[in-house]
Amino acid sequence: MPRFEVSTDYLLRFLEDLINSPSPTGDTDWAVSFVQQGLEELGITSVKTGKGALVARIDGLKNDRPRALTAHVDTLGAMVKEIKPNGRLKMTALNGVVWPAVESEGVVVRSRRGTQFRGSVVLANGAAHVNKDSREAKRDQDNLEIRLDERTTTAEETKVLGIEIGDYVAFDPRFERGEAGFVRSRFLDDKACVACLMAALKALKDAGVSPAQRTHALFSVHEEVGHGGMDGLPDDLTEIVVLDMACVGEGQNGDEFHCSICLKDSNGPYSRELSEKLRALADSAGIELRPDTYPHYGSDGGAYWFSGGQAQVALIGPGVDTSHGYERTHVDALRDTAGLIAEYLIEE
Repeated sequence: MPRFEVSTDYLLRFLEDLINSPSPTGDTDWAVSFVQQGLEELGITSVKTGKGALVARIDGLKNDRPRALTAHVDTLGAMVKEIKPNGRLKMTALNGVVWPAVESEGVVVRSRRGTQFRGSVVLANGAAHVNKDSREAKRDQDNLEIRLDERTTTAEETKVLGIEIGDYVAFDPRFERGEAGFVRSRFLDDKACVACLMAALKALKDAGVSPAQRTHALFSVHEEVGHGGMDGLPDDLTEIVVLDMACVGEGQNGDEFHCSICLKDSNGPYSRELSEKLRALADSAGIELRPDTYPHYGSDGGAYWFSGGQAQVALIGPGVDTSHGYERTHVDALRDTAGLIAEYLIEE
């Protein structure tokens, strides 16, 4: 049986607020500040690293086997690549954007001055009554453009607004939660895991329990571009549990209703010893933890190891359907993930 009761209400409220705080890789300050405020409310201090990540230290009952947990705040997004002669904007992806999945999505373009402009992603010359090839045209960064909700029809008019090449583009998340327990939104990868970690920390605080070991929580901001996993972590760690979305799809063992443990991804196997420890904890708590391997996947754990990290690394997370698209998970997976994190925190 679980030793802690996780507040589902807190988890979902935190998740919704965090998802509605835009944080494409490279422009994450707003979301990081939101997480830092949440930690302060739990009585946990944290510091920002030079790269903009957030690291919290939580003292434990012992200090002989310090550990860390990581979850990333950065999400998919884009930058302005070109201001077109018609005043519209071409984009360049910051990370693994699936371009057909963002067609017709609303966006915010944030200028250097901090001004935010609304717009939407549309196919260039996309009117079906004008372009007979619009249905079959390829959807990519060459054919999709941002149609600004401003009276601009030339590049000069758009520049006068203050928009420049290199400005950040955030896609609308469209967060929804339903009576059946589903949570549907962009950027559940990886804000769902950030919320699970926060809910686990709150569960320990509410129970008046300290972690078994000194614990560091890294909220990284460069995972989507491959170099977030070593940022600000101490050298004496013995274990790192990476919290990231679990793959759901054909051939996968995980689903939207469970927490999964990744035993191997594109970079190779995770730590067998730490993975077995987590599986045993899940068994004791009555949590059905789904073992799986991920065919096209990397995490902050791989970045940590490639940076020379010596700690054992394992990876868990809630199942997320249609990753890097319009994603969906279920409250059962979120609750189980948070519960397993809490169990791990108090286990020696």
